[in-house]
Amino acid sequence: MLKNTKLDSKKQKKLLSVPKEESASLCGLCRGTKLLCGRSRCPVLVKFHSRDKITPLIDKLSLGGSSPPSVFIGRFGYPKVSIGPMIPPVMGDTSLIDTPELWLDKSIDDIVDFRSMLIRGTYNVDVFDVENPNKIVNFTRELALSKNSVFTEAIFEKKPRGRIAFYDSAQPHGPSAPLKKFDITNPKYEQHIEKAFYDTDLKARSAVLDLYRDGVKISKIQRAFSVGAFGINKYRRFVPTRWSITAVDSMLGKELMKKTKTRPYINEFRIYYLNQFDNRWIVLMMPSEWQYELIEAWYPNTTWNPYGSSISMFNSYEFYKGRTTYAEIGGCYYAARLAVNELLNKERRQAGAIIMRESHPGYIMPIGVWNVRESVRRALKEPYRKFDTLHEALVHASEKMDIPLQRWIKNSAILKNQLYQKRLEDF
Repeated sequence: MLKNTKLDSKKQKKLLSVPKEESASLCGLCRGTKLLCGRSRCPVLVKFHSRDKITPLIDKLSLGGSSPPSVFIGRFGYPKVSIGPMIPPVMGDTSLIDTPELWLDKSIDDIVDFRSMLIRGTYNVDVFDVENPNKIVNFTRELALSKNSVFTEAIFEKKPRGRIAFYDSAQPHGPSAPLKKFDITNPKYEQHIEKAFYDTDLKARSAVLDLYRDGVKISKIQRAFSVGAFGINKYRRFVPTRWSITAVDSMLGKELMKKTKTRPYINEFRIYYLNQFDNRWIVLMMPSEWQYELIEAWYPNTTWNPYGSSISMFNSYEFYKGRTTYAEIGGCYYAARLAVNELLNKERRQAGAIIMRESHPGYIMPIGVWNVRESVRRALKEPYRKFDTLHEALVHASEKMDIPLQRWIKNSAILKNQLYQKRLEDF
């Protein structure tokens, strides 16, 4: 029943033990042909081919194209940050490029390809300067509020350069360059977002919740939130893109969680399962008061365990009263919590939820927190297995995952509490 976590190949295990300082020589020895790192595809070559396609199209000081729409607000130097549009050198409907809710059916290579086309223009401002009359500031905000793709033209101080940027919390994008001039053509605001934007007496939290109830995609809410489009006028500010993503996930999850805690418990133990981008997802739901945990297991040569020789595991959790500190795992915790509470609110039920994630070497690079939210959403749409006891549910879960059950229990605060903590009904 329990499975061995040792790597199958002795040769691979030896190669995986190469320390960080020697990793460059390992890449030089492999050159993408031997896959010595243990990944199923070479991330260096994936990035290279995407960059190779885009470089001839951006080797100039001006760029015109249809922005999805997309903007990026940096965080370095806060409260002085860089803001600006992201523009692909193509025309037409490019909305897919910045709508992560539609990406689960794409491959990682596809996502890298179309995100690497987004060239980021940068312009430095103070985060409180959202009402700056400068055209670059105004057009950046207008772009973020737009409903459809917008023709965008930029003139740069120098040619766009740099690597394709990958983040754990935000979607990847291509090279960047400082903006000299920037213009957009006839943007049409998303009507619900426009209403919240002009309501300068409406608090940001209320605006986010109203938009979500109106069916506006979370990615659109996050984009508008990042350019200070919501809130009481004097408190509006630019919010770094990665912070805005987590802030919106957290606000929405917390609001739904209030309702979850008032519902009757589910009637059985449930196991949901999904394998996506070589990430195996198990969602265990228990007939109990609200409690939640996300446990991530990263295999060697995955994003957050690139040089290790053994599996690294991390967890963040909360019991019924919630957390008072930021989750150790980061934005992924809040993205998954939102997805779980969406389902429970839909069913008008309450449950304890434990999410177990095994990230295998096929997950060759980070593609953003959206992956967690959308993967858990999809897992919860799959048919689930019912069980009468926690033990039966865990046995089934262990059959889907490679890591032994006892190691999941060892790294889980909630499982240990459920299995070993005595309760009044036990006496």
